[in-house]
Amino acid sequence: MGREPGPAVRPKKSQRDRLIRLAQAHPRWAWGFEDETWWSRLPQGGPALSAWGAAGRPLRVVEQAVAKSDPTPKALACYGLLVRQQGQPAGAAGRGAADTERFWLRFVEGRPVSAVTTEFLAWSCAKLDAAEVPVLVLVWDNAGWHISAEVRAWIRAHNRAVKRAGRGVRLLVCYLPAKSPWLNAIEPKWVHGKRRVLKPNGLLTLAALEARAYAAYDCPPEPHLTIPDEVA
Repeated sequence: MGREPGPAVRPKKSQRDRLIRLAQAHPRWAWGFEDETWWSRLPQGGPALSAWGAAGRPLRVVEQAVAKSDPTPKALACYGLLVRQQGQPAGAAGRGAADTERFWLRFVEGRPVSAVTTEFLAWSCAKLDAAEVPVLVLVWDNAGWHISAEVRAWIRAHNRAVKRAGRGVRLLVCYLPAKSPWLNAIEPKWVHGKRRVLKPNGLLTLAALEARAYAAYDCPPEPHLTIPDEVA
């Protein structure tokens, strides 16, 4: 049974759908779903992951613990962006191409904050600009580092700079309401990715954790995003 959105959610869902349809009406535009998550070195178990297995053989997830003296972080934060773009129009042969989909990851030295969010947005816009995408409809939730005055000011300044220069990627942002993960298409991507990354019976090193995450989404490794000193 599908989830029925409440009265507070419906206007946001309608706005999201309207903006996506707008992007779909422009062949060069893209729409993307952004979110942050934490990747744990420890298999957590639970119903979401206990059915993980390979070749039809379920594996038991063994709970792990880290010694209090271990200085290695238990988890790494990362930003993700799922980008979609309209397929080419149908030609003489009939049916057009399917929508294209790309997934980008950037791990963080620390935690998601506004200054890191703008760094991730700038990096994403540069990649889209290289692909000659003029507009990105950006769907994300209302986390503090998304709705902060710093991030909103950066987006306004970025869009003004794109308009003045006559090139670059303009951002059309759609903010989702709290506790509505089903409106963000990146959420199931996180779930499936973590099932592939999971090591059911042991600890992962940070390097192995990153490598597995990049492999799960077929992403090339990227330098970590860092929190500026004045923020840290």
